Amino acid sequence: MAELAELEDPKARAVNEKHGDDHGVNLGKLRALAKRLKTQQELARRLWETDDTAAKLLAILISRPKAFERHELDVMLRGARTPKVHDWLVNYVVKKNPHSEELRVAWSADPDPVVASAGWALTTERVTKKPEGLDLAGLLDVIEAEMKDAPDRLQWAMNHCLAQIGIDHAEYRARALGIGERLEVLKDYPTAPGCTSPYAPIWITEMVRRR
Repeated sequence: MAELAELEDPKARAVNEKHGDDHGVNLGKLRALAKRLKTQQELARRLWETDDTAAKLLAILISRPKAFERHELDVMLRGARTPKVHDWLVNYVVKKNPHSEELRVAWSADPDPVVASAGWALTTERVTKKPEGLDLAGLLDVIEAEMKDAPDRLQWAMNHCLAQIGIDHAEYRARALGIGERLEVLKDYPTAPGCTSPYAPIWITEMVRRR
């Protein structure tokens, strides 16, 4: 914790706080520290319990993803608090855990929109890597009915799923494009030069073109 405190940079904190992340540690330096510590599951658990955002990010990097029980990951996600911790936990730990599919189903139906967004993130992973058994038409039905009025983080996750269905599954591409055009979610999102807009019709068209 003392070492993390030394890495604290007020400028980095100011930038991170604009995105809802209350820490000021440069992520490159955080990864270097994790590389030095290597995998340490018990230390990871203790760092997580501090409830300090930088410590939680470090905990994720040095943890053993397959070592967590399902209930542990559920508690961790609900206590993640900040967007970066939430995203890293889902992408670096939950996706590699044997309970990921059970959690995907449970979280997708959760009344908490931030928890539900994690379920959608796991669904998007399956849309791309393991679509067998997924009801893609049913997912599009839910997106069409609920995405427009969903809270920000849930809306973002549903939009990513919509785009990925359109990108990876040609038979649903026209419908995905149509839903994106009608709902206009993230149509006016500010996009830096050289980056692809998260507006689904532009995103889908550009990724398909590149392929």
